[in-house]
Amino acid sequence: MTAYSILDLAPILRGGDAGQALRHSLDLARHAEQWGYTRYWVAEHHNMPGVASAATSVVIGHIAAGTSRIRVGSGGIMLPNHAPLVIAEQFGTLAALFPGRIDLGLGRAPGTDMETARALRRDLNSNAMEFPRDVAELQGYLDDAGPEQRVRAIPGQGSKVPLWLLGSSLFSARLAAQMGLPFAFASHFAPESLEEALHVYRTHFQPSEQLDKPYAAAGISVFAADSDQEGAYLATSMQQQFMNLRRGRPGPLPPPVENMDELWSPMEAHGVRQAMKYAMIGSRDTVMEGLRAFRDHTNVDELIITGGIFDHDKRLRSFDIAAQLCRDL
Repeated sequence: MTAYSILDLAPILRGGDAGQALRHSLDLARHAEQWGYTRYWVAEHHNMPGVASAATSVVIGHIAAGTSRIRVGSGGIMLPNHAPLVIAEQFGTLAALFPGRIDLGLGRAPGTDMETARALRRDLNSNAMEFPRDVAELQGYLDDAGPEQRVRAIPGQGSKVPLWLLGSSLFSARLAAQMGLPFAFASHFAPESLEEALHVYRTHFQPSEQLDKPYAAAGISVFAADSDQEGAYLATSMQQQFMNLRRGRPGPLPPPVENMDELWSPMEAHGVRQAMKYAMIGSRDTVMEGLRAFRDHTNVDELIITGGIFDHDKRLRSFDIAAQLCRDL
């Protein structure tokens, strides 16, 4: 059976605040545990008025403390924003608190705009090859210590927290294959290179201590409801958020609207629909058809499901329906 998991951006709602967003995330995670989701990931974004998970490791601790079985992790930590030792200590601490339940997904994007990247003390002149070195350094801190190793992550050393590489291009697919790590593709917002990235990853995979064969996941959005009309209505919140981001005006997640054509231009509509190519929107039957087609087309081992829905009860309902459909796949 294809595994199914959740990616949560801890959405801050228009008229709400970060505290409400994080309470909603914990509530969703508790339900997700009962509905059979494999893992619950949160993502690192900065200077984003609609995202409450900037301090990703803190949010992971919040979610893990409020649940008991579901794996909790990052989807992902943007490693160039941090010293590998600091991330090793943070996730080593999480692994000590919640043994066998922590995932460490890594990305190489800033997760923000360039001005905020500078505020994060990120070296904007770094080259692409620093990321593989940082991943290897981080992996060394989480592995058993060597006899001559002078710098150790405490907690962290020997924890062997599972690493994932995340990406929306071929770079991370190749690196995940080379390092023998599981790979997750961000097709929920960048679908263009999905098929090629999966092919590169599977073709070039080299077994490692962590993983003996390729394990691929892919992101999708789900807006499931009792009817196609209601699902389409719920999806307009995320459509507006994508539109506002493209306009350079990111903000909290807005409530849904009846008619997006009153808000966006034809060019904006085309761009948002392209970004949301792998969004499953509508009734149970419609969403099931989309899930089955995506699974059969990609043959991924795991579906990473997200969905920016304004009404929390409707959000819970959508993830509940998605879980039921994934079990039936």
